[in-house]
Amino acid sequence: MRLRADEIVDGRYRLVQRIGSGGMADVWSATDTELGRDVAIKVLHENFARDKEFVERFRREASSAAGLQHPNVVSVFDRGTWEDTYYIAMELVEGSSLRDLINRGLEIPESVEVARQVLAAASFAHERGIVHRDLKPLNVLIDRSGRIQVTDFGIARAGNSEITQTGSVMGTAQYLSPEQAQGLETTAASDIYSIGVMLFEMLTGRVPFDGENAVAIAMKQVGEEPPPPSALNPNVSPALDAVVLKSLAKDPANRYASAAEMIDALDAAETNPGGGGQTERFAALVAEEEGDEDRNWWLIGGIAALILALAALAFFLTRPDDVLVPGVTGLPEAEAQIALQDAGFEVEIERLENTQVEGTVIEQDPGGGDEAEEGSVVTIIVSLGPGTVAIPKVAGLKLADAERKLDNAGFETDVEEQASSSVAKGKVISSQPAEGTQTVPGETVVTLIVSTGVRTEIVPGVIGLTRTSATTQLREAGFIVNAEFEDSDEPRDQVLSQSPGGDTEARPGTEVTIVVSSGIGTLELDDYVGQEADFAENQLSGDGLEVSIIERDVDDESEDGIVLAQAPSPGSRLSPGQRVTLTVGVFVEPEEETTTTTTTTDTTDQAP
Repeated sequence: MRLRADEIVDGRYRLVQRIGSGGMADVWSATDTELGRDVAIKVLHENFARDKEFVERFRREASSAAGLQHPNVVSVFDRGTWEDTYYIAMELVEGSSLRDLINRGLEIPESVEVARQVLAAASFAHERGIVHRDLKPLNVLIDRSGRIQVTDFGIARAGNSEITQTGSVMGTAQYLSPEQAQGLETTAASDIYSIGVMLFEMLTGRVPFDGENAVAIAMKQVGEEPPPPSALNPNVSPALDAVVLKSLAKDPANRYASAAEMIDALDAAETNPGGGGQTERFAALVAEEEGDEDRNWWLIGGIAALILALAALAFFLTRPDDVLVPGVTGLPEAEAQIALQDAGFEVEIERLENTQVEGTVIEQDPGGGDEAEEGSVVTIIVSLGPGTVAIPKVAGLKLADAERKLDNAGFETDVEEQASSSVAKGKVISSQPAEGTQTVPGETVVTLIVSTGVRTEIVPGVIGLTRTSATTQLREAGFIVNAEFEDSDEPRDQVLSQSPGGDTEARPGTEVTIVVSSGIGTLELDDYVGQEADFAENQLSGDGLEVSIIERDVDDESEDGIVLAQAPSPGSRLSPGQRVTLTVGVFVEPEEETTTTTTTTDTTDQAP
């Protein structure tokens, strides 16, 4: 299986770039598309993925490691299966490995602090029943804030024994404990030994035991005593010598009982650098063993020979050393094969149509500069030259992702925009040529049809048009028409207003309401005051208005039958059917006045 940048693992993790490769797995930086965070993805090599027993142990131990939430442990977020192999998603640590720091050189206090944090991680795991079994500088990372984090917990401990079914020892020879080298039971004390080796190397710049191959190194781990670090670095205190030598004891029972106890010993060594009690204890122990050898040399010699024989047998079954993989990308196929075979690798060839010259290596796995087991397989991808390639699926991708995917496949791209009610704005609806079409990269431009979102249309302005013309224009633009009528002085069927207004945008199928004149307008009320009532009533009725008459008595005969007042007042605008009230004078003759004349006769007495 070949992993590529931008490939999505298990529908979630988008690969960015490969950051490491080892005997068991490749490690890629990736983006968790669900949570939007950066992660590291470790994908098992296919030969391990086919081993059901190994996979089950891998699954079980990865599950246990996922529970290790500690500041000095690289967190495991997820695990799963994908394309016939298995992966683990974990925290991405941006920084350096302990190997980089050792190569640059560490001060003694820095070395002690690194060991202290590694021990804290190991202690946390041991308390939960997890033994690392492959602690080494490459598995210790330092982030940009200076925090130490241990990776690969639960991955290295893949079974009940360090010897796999193929006879390979799980671990790196320079850091293996004696019991691991012999295929014996591995415990937390084995991790303490490995940490002791790393501390020795940090203090001195070299490991306590080295050799031409893994077997020679492991035999030294079993049969030779390490020198004190101060023999190589005089600045190492006696107390720190004692801590390192105790952690490197051959018998696990003579090492520190726990990682926490070794942390306490490091603290004490910093407090009292001149303390040499532990060194004296080891010297006394060696002297006692020499005395026992004088008394029981036959028995001890036989046991030693047996141990060495067993060790030799175990190490003949150990896996080969990891060696650097030559970079062969860009070389002709024949040269690449020779270079890889000379470096001790088997070569597997895959061929792929590509724009590169036929016969040129366009990719390799593991990559140049990575480490891999001597004798393992390096896959090279060789170009078949330009040929037909299927257009990859890009529908549903964001435009930038689709362009990158097609560019990786060797295609140039063009973009056309198109509205869509089902595809989100900015995503690809389809491609031309279509997905799966066989075509020649470099000679074919793939047009990406990209969604602009839901389609909208400009609403035509129809005010002033007839209802028929307005309805036709709106329907042709894709809108539904709702007509409402209103009395108006404008001609019948003329559009008075619309909603939404003209020149606005709306989705096709939106209802547009138009208000249309009924043709029944308004009229201005004349002044009928002083006019004859019959004339006024006839005029008003003729205009379609209702008329009410109110009579008022008048004593002026000239006002009889004459409009004295009107409501509404003259000049008001009325619609047909509205009512006008007229006040009309009715002459009433005034009553005649009656005059009574009284004659008074004066009677005057006359003189006779």
